[in-house]
Amino acid sequence: MEAGRHRRWLFSLCVVAASCAIGDVAGAQTTDNGDLSFELVDPKVLRVCADPRNLPFSNEKGEGIENKLAELFADKLQKKLDYVFFPQATGFVRMTLGAHRCDVIMGFPQGDDLVQGTNPYYRTSYALVAKAGSGLEDVDTLEDPKLKGKHVGIVAGTPPATNMAIAGLMGDAKPYPLMIDTRYDNSAQAMIDDLAAGKIDAGVLWGPMAGYYAKKAGSLHVTPLVKEATGPKLVYRIGMGVRAADQNWKRQLNKLIQENQGEINKILLDFGVPLLDENDRPLGAETAKKAP
Repeated sequence: MEAGRHRRWLFSLCVVAASCAIGDVAGAQTTDNGDLSFELVDPKVLRVCADPRNLPFSNEKGEGIENKLAELFADKLQKKLDYVFFPQATGFVRMTLGAHRCDVIMGFPQGDDLVQGTNPYYRTSYALVAKAGSGLEDVDTLEDPKLKGKHVGIVAGTPPATNMAIAGLMGDAKPYPLMIDTRYDNSAQAMIDDLAAGKIDAGVLWGPMAGYYAKKAGSLHVTPLVKEATGPKLVYRIGMGVRAADQNWKRQLNKLIQENQGEINKILLDFGVPLLDENDRPLGAETAKKAP
C-alpha cells in the first residue's frame, strides 16, 4: 500500500509523507498512569503539526477548520496552543510528528497506518458541486444519466476519478492537478472559478473543500456522493493522528472528542463541511450533536 495515499486522495492537494516509521521515535515512551510527560513535547502546550497554506484546513493566520478545532481543544485542555508548520508534501509526518516536534495532526483519515488514529470526530464524503438552477442539483451519483456529455471537473488521481471513469465521464472531464505548490496554486479554487465562469458544468471535490468553496462562492449546490454502487466508496471518517507509542495522549484526545462533539460539529458546519451520520444522512445544526 502506498504510504500517505489517504491524505493525498482525500484532500486532493498534496501528499503527506512517504516511508515514515514514527512509532520508533526516541522519547516517545508511555506510562500506564495517564502521565503525559514522556509522550508530549511539552505537556503544558498543545503542539499541532499543520500545513501553513492549506485552506480550508489550516494556515499560518489560524483561519482554517483545523486551526479552529485546535483552539477549541487547547481551551478545553487548558493548554497554550502552538504550531509546527510544514508543507503537506513528502516528509510531512517524518519531519513533524515523527521528529517529536509536535504531538498531533488535527485531521487524518481513519485507517491510514502512517500514524495512530484517534476516534473519528467527523464523517464526510466527496461531493458534487453544481450551480443552482443548472438542473444538476438533484444528481446524487456519478452514474446519473444527467451527467452524460457534461464537463465535470475532477482532481486527477483522487478516488472519484475511478468512479467517473466507470461511469464513462472522463472523455468530457476537465482534470485539475493533484500535485501543486499551495503557495501559488489551488486546484479546488480553480475548479470553483471555472464552474462560476461556465467552463465546466459541475465539479467533484473532497467534501470539506466543496462545502468551503461553495459557501464562499454562493449559489452553488453541494451533494455528498454516498450512493456510488461501483468503484471506491467515497465516504471517510476523519480523526486525529498521534505517534504509535502515545497511548495516554490518544486516550485523552478520544475523551476530548467524546465530550465536545457538539462544539466540534458546529465548527465543521460553520465551514460548510457536509457532515454525515453512520447511515449517510446529512447532519445539520439540529442533529449535529450525534457522534460520527
